[in-house]
Amino acid sequence: MALVYESDNFILESHETPEIDRLEGGHLKISPKTPVEDRSCLTPRQAIGLMRLTVVAGLALKAAMKEIGVDIGRINYQDNGNWKPSLHVHLYGRAKGAVMQKFGDPFVPGHKPEYAPLTEDDLRRVREHIDRFLTEDRFSDESWGLT
Repeated sequence: MALVYESDNFILESHETPEIDRLEGGHLKISPKTPVEDRSCLTPRQAIGLMRLTVVAGLALKAAMKEIGVDIGRINYQDNGNWKPSLHVHLYGRAKGAVMQKFGDPFVPGHKPEYAPLTEDDLRRVREHIDRFLTEDRFSDESWGLT
């Protein structure tokens, strides 16, 4: 997995074997730096940090992919950790023009060889959008009650 972004408590990564092709919206994953079983194990500050990163990463994925002509109509956010009890959140971009995982249809999990991962250029764009969003007042510590 390629590192996309790192906060104090969380890591945002891309999947090398994604469950959504990059041209169908892409696939990212957020994990705590210190493993926890589920959301109930997070401190209030960590829970707010996870939610903020989830929102910002979703917006950044939409903006980055739109620049290359992929119109993401929705991000599916999914908490996982069933086979190994360790919280992680998947972000599945759902492109309006998707063919393999059609927009509006239920997401069908599973890695397929034909699903291309996000490219280094895609990841650079996502990073740039995250950095930009985090300078906005709506994502400040104060706005999220972290001061």
